[in-house]
Amino acid sequence: MKAKELRELTDAELVEKLASLKDELFKLRFQLSTGQLDNPSRIREVRRDIARVNTIIREREIARQKVEK
Repeated sequence: MKAKELRELTDAELVEKLASLKDELFKLRFQLSTGQLDNPSRIREVRRDIARVNTIIREREIARQKVEK
């Protein structure tokens, strides 16, 4: 998912997305360990999506802190 698409989501939706991505990563790692994973590059994609979501959440936290000061 692109960062532009993620920025359009609300904070609650981002938290939901983060939880679903972490769950997907867990399942992918499990499949990798059992030898059932068809597309190993998907793990990398999911990890990067998690990083994107975390970055956007952090950007919003920093923006809120600047407004409060």
